[in-house]
Amino acid sequence: NNKSKNVFPYILGRLLIYLGIILGTHREKGAYTFWSYAVGLPLPSSAIISWKFCHVLHKIMRDGHPNVSINTRDRHGYGQLVSLYSKLLCTKMEFHTKHSEIPASLEVTDEVLERTAGTDINNVFQLTVEVFDYMDAELRLAEAVLRQLNMSIAISTLTSGQCKLAPLIQVIQDCSHLYHYTVKLLFKLHACLPADTLQGHRERFHEQFHSLKTFLNKARDMLYFKRLIQIPRLPDSPPNFLRASALAEHVKPMVVIPDEEELEEQEEDEPETLIDVSEAQPSMASLPQVLSSVLPHSVYKDLQIQHLKREIELLKAELEKIKGEAQRYITQLKSQINSLETELEEQRVQKQRTLVENEQLRMELEALRRRNTEHESMQTSFVEADKRSQATELRYNKLKEKHAELVANHAELLRKSADTVKMLSATQQTQEEIERTKQQLAFEVERVRQDSDMKVSVHTCLPLLELKHTFFYFSLAALKAEKDSLMHSISKKDADLSSLMKEAQLKEYSLQQERDRTIKELGELQGKLKEKLSHEEQLQQKLLDEQFALLQATVTEAENIIQDAVATLDDPLHISSSSSPDYLISRAEATLNSIDKLQVGHSEYVKKMRDAGNLVRALTKFSHLTADTIISGSATAHMAHTDNADRLTEHCKTCATQSLQYLKNLKSKASLKGADPTSIQAAVQKILRIGQDLRPKGIDVGKEELGDVVDKEMAATSAAIEEAVRRIDVSIKGTKLFIRHRKAAGKTFFIYISPEGCQIGNRSVAF
Repeated sequence: NNKSKNVFPYILGRLLIYLGIILGTHREKGAYTFWSYAVGLPLPSSAIISWKFCHVLHKIMRDGHPNVSINTRDRHGYGQLVSLYSKLLCTKMEFHTKHSEIPASLEVTDEVLERTAGTDINNVFQLTVEVFDYMDAELRLAEAVLRQLNMSIAISTLTSGQCKLAPLIQVIQDCSHLYHYTVKLLFKLHACLPADTLQGHRERFHEQFHSLKTFLNKARDMLYFKRLIQIPRLPDSPPNFLRASALAEHVKPMVVIPDEEELEEQEEDEPETLIDVSEAQPSMASLPQVLSSVLPHSVYKDLQIQHLKREIELLKAELEKIKGEAQRYITQLKSQINSLETELEEQRVQKQRTLVENEQLRMELEALRRRNTEHESMQTSFVEADKRSQATELRYNKLKEKHAELVANHAELLRKSADTVKMLSATQQTQEEIERTKQQLAFEVERVRQDSDMKVSVHTCLPLLELKHTFFYFSLAALKAEKDSLMHSISKKDADLSSLMKEAQLKEYSLQQERDRTIKELGELQGKLKEKLSHEEQLQQKLLDEQFALLQATVTEAENIIQDAVATLDDPLHISSSSSPDYLISRAEATLNSIDKLQVGHSEYVKKMRDAGNLVRALTKFSHLTADTIISGSATAHMAHTDNADRLTEHCKTCATQSLQYLKNLKSKASLKGADPTSIQAAVQKILRIGQDLRPKGIDVGKEELGDVVDKEMAATSAAIEEAVRRIDVSIKGTKLFIRHRKAAGKTFFIYISPEGCQIGNRSVAF
């Protein structure tokens, strides 16, 4: 088909280029011709050409003549990848130049590796280090390539990605052999050297193992490598070099390269480009010298035309892929926006939930009580700490007294030392006098000897001279004995003084340490005491705040109760309710009693602002009794005469207004002290007096007599109502009336008037 026709010349041209260069190195037993043309390539001006040049050089070093690694020289390019590739190639050339028995393809048997390492353990050690360096250069290049692919979001199916990934095929081949060499050499080293000596080698191998495993796993997942190379798998964990039998478990990783025919069939779908002509057009002037030496001019032109067409198609495909990638990014961003909106909605729900949870804070009253208990326990611990502090102070005073005693002893020793020094000085003076006496005696002896010599003939003087000499001799001996005694006494006193000085110093040092320790303990206790006092103050303040918050909540609840009572006054359903004056009087008296307790609790709380319990309880009882009095007063007014009913209703409203004002003052610390329930008390007393006025006058009667009185009153009332109904004008016969009449006796009469007649309570009257 047309696609195969376009691709086949390109593949053929690439294979011919590779084949021509590789065969040329075998023909001339080196790479002289290759380098003679490569010198003219614009490597410094184009990073792409430098990268592909390194790729070609790597390939001919592996597949070309063995002398390629000897007469090849380094070429420095530009860019991080070119720099790393150049360093890798330099390392590869130096290694194979030094170890010529190992080819650049690294394909040698274990026997050749053993022979290269030799029997000298130093050579094995050095060879292992060189293999480590070789592997590091390979892995640095691989990591840089994969890192740049991730940064540029390139994929292996694009031309730019394939251009960078192509040299990694040779890197994978090299790394598989180097890994095997490292394992073999390390096992050999561990068989001859202690494990501690090779700790650095093991750590370096573990780092390379994990880096190589990561690189191979990433490469295995790329589509580009799947059709060009079969990448081996490394074991899950590195070999254990401390166990010699682990060498038998080692399996050499094998890299498999597909045949050229299989590769050509795969590349018909998506061929790889060796040289990016679109990137290198400005410097194509020197390439024909290389290509024309291998291909005919017409074939080269056809290849160039086909390559340009193919490059255009690839660029279009790459552009479409980039557009698709951008569209995917847009979709991802929209998805992120949706997720953020969902998260925002969840936060709103969480906010509502938090508001609901705030209502549950009232349940912390029990926790507050527990904290009060803890506060009491802290007070107990504070008292104990104070006792310990007093004990420490007492011990410190004792140590201080002991220190003063030691200082006095030290002063006494110093005085004794001064006396001893004086005695020593006197002894020294005595010794000087003895020396002078000895000198005088010696002078006298010498003079006597001279006189004896001069008067040798006079024999009568000899006894006298001998007697004098003997006297001087005994005197000198006595003085010497006295001197020795004095010196011995001085030495003894010096020893005693030194012992006393040491003892005083030891006691002073011990006392100083004890004093420092006591001061330190005292400082720590004082610090803990301050900390506990501060914590106690914080707890106390928190307790006061929570108590005031509880008071405010109680006041709010009391306001609601009284406001509900006020709202009941205007409720149409409440109009039908009634109450007796006796019940109103009992409620009013109870309210006055609660106001007295409220005043007591209020004054107690205002004095210290500490315990609001009595005030809270008094407020709760006051609010309920006041509301009950207001409602009872309104219900009683429904059965009273107009004047009393109006006054009673007005006083109930005044009581409610004064109560709400008093509660409002309690909610603020500024107006808390000035709040006074006296006005409420006055309003309740007025309600009480009206209730007492509404109580029926006369003697007390029993229940039976009271029932008779009520029945008689109801009969009289019914007769009066019947007479009044009969006098109603005939014009109202076409209407219906519903009348409710209340009596002071506590009974309610319902009158229903219709065109047919009238119904009073349970009795019916016809027109």
